[in-house]
Amino acid sequence: MDWKQAWSTTTTTTNTALDALTPMCAPFAARWDREAERRGQLRTPENLKALMAAQREHNSTRSTAVMARNQRSAARKASNNPLSASRRAARTAHKAARQHHSQARSGLKAARKNYPATLTALAVQAHAAHAVPSGLASWLMSEAANALTVWPASVSAGLIGVNVAGLWLGRRNPLVRLDDGMSGEERRLASRLDPSFWVQHADARGLAGTVPTPAKLTPAGLVSHVRLDGRWTPKTFRAKGDEIRALLGARTDLRMEITSGSHGDRATITLRTRSAADGIDLTGWEPGAPWGIDTVTGEPVMVPLGRRMLVAGTSGSGKSWSTRSLLAEGSEHADHRLVVIDPKRVEAMNWQHRARTAITPDEVLDVSDELLAEMHDRLRLIPRGRDVIEISPERPRITVFVDEGAEVISMSRTKTGKSSRDEDTDAGDYGRIMENFRTLARMARAAEIILIWATQKPTMDRNGGIDPQISAQITYRAALTLSTSGESRVVFGEDATEKGWHAHELPMPGVAMLRSGPKAKPHPISTRAFSPADVIALPERPIWHRASSRTSGSTLHLVKQPNTPADTMPAPAASATNRDRVLRAVHDGARTPRDITDRTGINKGTVSREIKALTATGALHKNDDGMLLPGREAA
Repeated sequence: MDWKQAWSTTTTTTNTALDALTPMCAPFAARWDREAERRGQLRTPENLKALMAAQREHNSTRSTAVMARNQRSAARKASNNPLSASRRAARTAHKAARQHHSQARSGLKAARKNYPATLTALAVQAHAAHAVPSGLASWLMSEAANALTVWPASVSAGLIGVNVAGLWLGRRNPLVRLDDGMSGEERRLASRLDPSFWVQHADARGLAGTVPTPAKLTPAGLVSHVRLDGRWTPKTFRAKGDEIRALLGARTDLRMEITSGSHGDRATITLRTRSAADGIDLTGWEPGAPWGIDTVTGEPVMVPLGRRMLVAGTSGSGKSWSTRSLLAEGSEHADHRLVVIDPKRVEAMNWQHRARTAITPDEVLDVSDELLAEMHDRLRLIPRGRDVIEISPERPRITVFVDEGAEVISMSRTKTGKSSRDEDTDAGDYGRIMENFRTLARMARAAEIILIWATQKPTMDRNGGIDPQISAQITYRAALTLSTSGESRVVFGEDATEKGWHAHELPMPGVAMLRSGPKAKPHPISTRAFSPADVIALPERPIWHRASSRTSGSTLHLVKQPNTPADTMPAPAASATNRDRVLRAVHDGARTPRDITDRTGINKGTVSREIKALTATGALHKNDDGMLLPGREAA
């Protein structure tokens, strides 16, 4: 224990010299009390009876040994022959008596050890054994005129006084100067983090050899730096988290962080008794508003658009509320569009006026096919010397938000039937959904198609919500409260536990961690709360469809467009469905699925499915040669 360090840090926080001396005397008082308690526990009635029996046995054997010795002396005087029967008998009896006495003395010694004298009585005996003989000898050897003839007695009295004073100082609780701005809980914790209290009680908790500095109040709570002596390391100190919490008397739900300090023999204890985000309004949203506030530094946390992102959080952690501000930003500007994929339907309904939504497996397959085709078109447009396509209102950045990754992965495993009569034999193959998203995650960043993947179950097993290929491409990783430390490692990496990314210890709801690079700190972030009513109240924005997003001019037709009566097929609206666009293409002269695909830009699998639906309703008819005709012309 570095007592000099404890002394120097204590003098800055205590009120008097006695308070500063308390840590110096605390180990002595603690050792005295431990020994006194040990002796008191041994002084039981059973041990007392054993001691009294041992004393009686010892006194008896001692008398017998003395009597045998006297008889042996008498036998020696009575006979000069050492081999005489009387002398041999006396010698044998004496030897046996001494052996019995030795055994009784050993038993008495053990009985006294099992029933020891009190520590106070032992101290009195020690001082008396020192003072009485030494004082008598000093008095006999000194002149009568010398005033210091009994100096050993005065020395013993002085030592007794020092002993009593040391015990009093070591047992007292010093008064520590604390910041007036602390709450009642913070004052109690700060007083226990002070070296004057810590050093006095650390040994009882198995923390001897550690000395903290006085706690400092920061916007994020109390912070104390601990010096580690002996064989202590930050890792072994961190493993004593339960003992440290017990020593401080901290609440079980109080977030306590133990990290490595500035040097190898230093550790830092942080108690999150307050947040730097307290008092900051994080409700609602406006363009350019931060995603959240760092609860440690108080700085705004921005999540720039165009970053592939993973958002994980257990049910009720506030995942949906926290991501809505990102989606609002991604659909606000003229050169941005939003796509929301939500198999649960709840979140997609909120964004129908600002985003392309997909709920059913067919809709998810359609939109993923369109995104993939759009990606390939854009990649072909990137000029030499550029890494990404330049976004514009004609070629906007598309933010694709998958609200529940586990459901999308499960959806892609759905088994569907296939029709041999279709030209495209993979129509309705939902397994293509995840293949599309994996390709988008790997290749679509340059095409400014950005994937945000959200899930409640961030694991990579069969029932998990993260695909390994998608996870490998993620650059921004955010997590609200998670269920286990294993999920924290899946989201933040294998070094999450070591580096302090403990998302499974975050409070609920609305508190997250964001790892955006190697220099990011594992600070809790109070995220912006954006309610469904706030989303619905946002103004409408253009909704992305691939056909309406193409920059080419009028479509080149291979056949002359027939003059279709106005009452036969109305002009399509800007937000026409895929089925309307397929029907319009047939009315405009397209006769094969390939021709329809070229005219509309819709994926061939989607075209085949829509042709089947339109043929079943009678809107389209297929001739014997496989050519498509509108239902009225076929008639």
